[in-house]
Amino acid sequence: MFIISNFLLAVSHVLDIALEVYKWIVIFSALISFVNPDPYNPVVKFLRSVTEPVYRLVRRYIPTVFYNVDFAPFIVILFIIFLQRFLVPTIQQLAYKLQ
Repeated sequence: MFIISNFLLAVSHVLDIALEVYKWIVIFSALISFVNPDPYNPVVKFLRSVTEPVYRLVRRYIPTVFYNVDFAPFIVILFIIFLQRFLVPTIQQLAYKLQ
């Protein structure tokens, strides 16, 4: 059982790191949208290609534009924080119980 436990611990750590990196990508994408960047810039293309599918999913179920401000990045960040505070510790506790 210790193999499954170690695997779950590794998965929880990798998931936590991936969520943290994606959170920062969403933050940079939101900040860069305020300056109206060049859409042909490779960095802007990357940020939009990584964040727009998630924003589109959020916008499908929740109206996110109020007073010409899009709150989709804020909702995505809140969801990421929820996953970091709930899902990652849950996987870690499950791993510790399997030891």
